[in-house]
Amino acid sequence: MGNPIFKGSAVAIVTPMNSDGSVNYEEYGKLIDFQINNGTDAIVACGTTGESATLTREEHCEVIKYTVEKVNKRVPVIAGTGSNDTVFAAELSREAEEFGADAILSVTPYYNKTSQAGLVRHYNYIADRIHIPMIVYNVPSRTGCNIKPETYAELAKHPNIQATKEANGDISALVRTMALCGDNLDVYSGEDSQAFSITAMGGLGVISVFANVCPRECHDMMALALNGQFKESFAMQKYYIELMDMLFSDVNPIPVKAAMNLLGFNCGPCRMPLAPMSEKGFEALKACLQKYGIIQ
Repeated sequence: MGNPIFKGSAVAIVTPMNSDGSVNYEEYGKLIDFQINNGTDAIVACGTTGESATLTREEHCEVIKYTVEKVNKRVPVIAGTGSNDTVFAAELSREAEEFGADAILSVTPYYNKTSQAGLVRHYNYIADRIHIPMIVYNVPSRTGCNIKPETYAELAKHPNIQATKEANGDISALVRTMALCGDNLDVYSGEDSQAFSITAMGGLGVISVFANVCPRECHDMMALALNGQFKESFAMQKYYIELMDMLFSDVNPIPVKAAMNLLGFNCGPCRMPLAPMSEKGFEALKACLQKYGIIQ
């Protein structure tokens, strides 16, 4: 394996919206600067947290293009370009490469799902049509499609399939994946609650929702783990676990967008079909942020 796409904490950044539902690029620029100024090691645009499912193709491309230009090579930009339509995913991935993205993040096909053989065909088809690294995203709780260790071993043979964002919650399966793939596949945690564990196992960090709210803390937690300071890193994981869980107390990205609004950013609401938090849920989120001293 060549140079990793990033090491440490990559933020799965939210996409701020105006009151009319359009993308708020002025605020998005502020979010990007906030992240980079606070140590975030990479920006993931148009992921699940960025509401990729409800962005039009034009918006999707424009957000990726804006992200690349605003970041201006300060950190790597990873573009979410996944789809359950293989050909469309490849087209979007090529466009992201043309815009200057450093890598793509490609979620497993959802709804139509596929077999393990289909996953190999799907990902190889996309990887054959780009010249930048791919991070495969395994999140069966959303897609209903899980990548098995043996399938990872097959995927890792492609030079452009460089890493996985693993969020299936199965540490035992991940150990088997790492044993089968060796140095041919980099691993990132796709769940904040497992960021320390996966990094301590040999992963390279996390693609994080938590980092939206606490970019410096997420960066520091991963830096400690990557430096072999496991006791200190695990102490941070334990300390922030309540907040991490709170950010998933409703469907992502509903709580994290609400949290960013409470922090003073104008991120607006989520697009439908996502609905605002209940009053009880919102008050619990607010109390949690206050407990950690993030807001007054």
